[in-house]
This record gives sequence, structure tokens and C-alpha cells, in this order.
Amino acid sequence: MSSVKKKRRLKISKHKRKKRRRRDRHKKNK
Repeated sequence: MSSVKKKRRLKISKHKRKKRRRRDRHKKNK
């Protein structure tokens, strides 16, 4: 159970990181 929770947390972290990076790119473009 702990393993699954950890994996899920990692996936969310990755998703959040991608979104933050995309926002940075947009700001630079602007």
C-alpha cells in the first residue's frame, strides 16, 4: 500500500513540475 501511495505522489509531483515549467516558458515568450 505504501508503495502505491509513493508512486502516486511521484506522478503528481511530475505533473506539477511540467505545468510549472510550461508557465515559465510562456512568461519568457511574452
